[in-house]
Amino acid sequence: MKQQGLPPSQLPASSSKYHHPYFTVSEVEYLSEKQRGKLSATQEEKVRQQACGFLEVVGAKIGFPRRTIATAQNLYHRFYLFFPRKDFNYYDVTLAALYVSTKMHDTLKKPREILMVSYAVRFPELAAKSKTLGGEVDMDPMTVEHDRQRLLAVERLILETICFNFTSKMSFPYVFKIGRKLGASKLLIKFAWRLMIDSHRTLVPIMYPPNTVALGCLYTSALLLMLETPPLSSLVDDSAQHIVNFLKEKAEWEQTYMVEAEDLQEIAHLIVDLLIQAAQNTSANTSPRTPSSPSPHPSPRTQHYSSTGSPQPPPVPYKADQLIHLKIAMRQNEYPPRPSQPLAGSDPSELYSGEEVALLGKNEGTVRFLFGPPGIVGQEV
Repeated sequence: MKQQGLPPSQLPASSSKYHHPYFTVSEVEYLSEKQRGKLSATQEEKVRQQACGFLEVVGAKIGFPRRTIATAQNLYHRFYLFFPRKDFNYYDVTLAALYVSTKMHDTLKKPREILMVSYAVRFPELAAKSKTLGGEVDMDPMTVEHDRQRLLAVERLILETICFNFTSKMSFPYVFKIGRKLGASKLLIKFAWRLMIDSHRTLVPIMYPPNTVALGCLYTSALLLMLETPPLSSLVDDSAQHIVNFLKEKAEWEQTYMVEAEDLQEIAHLIVDLLIQAAQNTSANTSPRTPSSPSPHPSPRTQHYSSTGSPQPPPVPYKADQLIHLKIAMRQNEYPPRPSQPLAGSDPSELYSGEEVALLGKNEGTVRFLFGPPGIVGQEV
């Protein structure tokens, strides 16, 4: 709507914002460094794992399906590529991301319901004193309303970072389809599924499309199965060896699955790094689980919680030294990583340091939200 009485030169300018479904490695590195501020990369990773663990617990206590929790973790990662970590508490961002994810997957809950469960997780001592059937924490109504308003404010920013594109393509179905086609054993596919869950604690799902992530998890699970001692059954061992030998070589399968072997190797390194972190920090109750451990994500109807409201972590079967040796062996027999160029040129800042990010969350001018990156919009998008 035009503002009456203002000359054209003073009217708010119009702008366009484009949705970028995936980010290259160089873009992720540039944006992460820009938004982490004074935090080191290690500190940033620690906060990231705390946030993802918090989402796991809250989502499981409410009873959300895996797709809702995984998408919320992806939205959390995406948010902090655009906004400084120092400006937003990760509790507000995680809960807002979970709320947006419920809309995307039609598992909607009211903000207050999500907040009350989060209070029970954050303040277990208050939850223990609760006399209500659901263990609802007795919180000051003004505090709840203040937190609800912050959640809704961050929700708007998250919606802008995805340009109101509610499409969410998940990798989970691809694990079964591709795994069966490659002749993977049921155990290997099950391990790949659990690795897929862990992969959402990293930025892998916002760097690669679902089919690539699925193949990367199958490849990583096969590598890990070959570390098992004592050896598994010959059927499983042969399946893992076949998957590793097949996917580590560049061949026609890359065109068949629209994947590059180099990308699978990069995904494997990122997931193994996550498992090394878990193996070195066994006391953390929000650490990711390795594929050989009992499933850390049972049905919410049967999951058991400790007195602190956090899931009890199963033991980590792999030692950090084993995983580090695996990474060294992988580096010795893999292809150089593919050149990683940003979407709009050789410098990621050309795409993200201008008005596109500066205008996020602002009410100035007319904004067009487009469901694809520049150069793609208009071509059936």
